[in-house]
Amino acid sequence: MAPLSPDQARRRGQVEGLIRLMAPALDAVLAVGERISKLVEPEDVEYYPPRSVRDETSRDVPKHNA
Repeated sequence: MAPLSPDQARRRGQVEGLIRLMAPALDAVLAVGERISKLVEPEDVEYYPPRSVRDETSRDVPKHNA
């Protein structure tokens, strides 16, 4: 990748600074949204947890002798 020009580096710094500035507010929005969703529907009946890696590796898989 080519090095950034001074204008690109300045713009990148501005965008990263804005993200750092907004991060706490965005975290708060997510936390409030999570609380509201749990108040509205405490138990999500349609939730299916993802399979863990351990479940896939512990499964009995037939071995083929070649």
